[in-house]
Amino acid sequence: MDRSERIAALESEARRRILVMDGAMGTMIQARKLSEYDFRGDRFVAHGQDLIGDNDLLSLTQPEVIREIHQGFLDAGADIICTNTFNATRISQGDYALEGTVYEINYEGALRAREAVDALFEDEGRRAFVAGSLGPTNRTASISPDVNDAGKRNTSFDELREAYLEAGRGLAKGGADILLVETIFDTLNAKAALFAIDELFEEIGERLAVMISGTITDLSGRTLSGQTTEAFWNSVRHAKPFSVGLNCSLGAKELRPYVSELSRIADCYVSAYPNAGLPNAFGGYDETPTETATHLGEWAESGLVNIVGGCCGTTPAHIAALAQGVSGAIPREIPAISSGMRLSGLEPFEVQV
Repeated sequence: MDRSERIAALESEARRRILVMDGAMGTMIQARKLSEYDFRGDRFVAHGQDLIGDNDLLSLTQPEVIREIHQGFLDAGADIICTNTFNATRISQGDYALEGTVYEINYEGALRAREAVDALFEDEGRRAFVAGSLGPTNRTASISPDVNDAGKRNTSFDELREAYLEAGRGLAKGGADILLVETIFDTLNAKAALFAIDELFEEIGERLAVMISGTITDLSGRTLSGQTTEAFWNSVRHAKPFSVGLNCSLGAKELRPYVSELSRIADCYVSAYPNAGLPNAFGGYDETPTETATHLGEWAESGLVNIVGGCCGTTPAHIAALAQGVSGAIPREIPAISSGMRLSGLEPFEVQV
């Protein structure tokens, strides 16, 4: 089955049921308690900078670890697994002096996921899909890093666009079905990613599905760059994504009103994959699989979502409970939204005719 057929199958599945995404790659890697030597592997043993914590690099140095994590989430019932590439851009990999490996990390990250879902189909006849993760980077194009200089920036739209294009090339070549622009805290960063994705599609002569997922930073319901949920959607809806949603952010209980708002206004599928509650004093997550599944199961029963999953702190046990909790629930019906001019700054603005 080629990519166009897989994307058609994804659309077909989304129309008939709620799809389940995987859980937290970082949580599962941390549980392995890997050493600096493990991160380096044989290839980077002489690298002049510490590499522990560069989770994306493990697709090159510990590919079986990544494959096993993917398999664990697939066994739990995930329909969509995300590549181990959240920080695999030239900008983020610059922290480890590994800018030259970015294309390869994305290619191998996608390939590990592709191998896992293809093996699942061959062994069980069950189709799953690969989402190429494009994280927000560790810089922001909208906000100054210096409180004494409001106009200062540590990145630009063009730098971000080029970084995302390079990463996207590797993900597409490695076999991703979806490009997932996720954990968006700055909409300008996301717009650079979406611009790069369009460039990529023109370059390769085909289109992948596009998922867009923002993150709410506090109970005000705004992104870090200050937008409300509706303003965020107005800013990215031109990309005509397969889905829009929210991830990471707050726990499911606190995130519900903003998912509900997206459900009302978005004329595409809606996704949600929150953390396993808010982090505790030690940076861990205490929400149990049953608690997560109860929250998201209610969202499903209320017709708010089409795709659900887990972010920080969620394990295969959370995803298994979640998959069971939404099984049989009717997917959200995409609303018919009247055409009109909808603009956004920090707040949405609609021109009434």
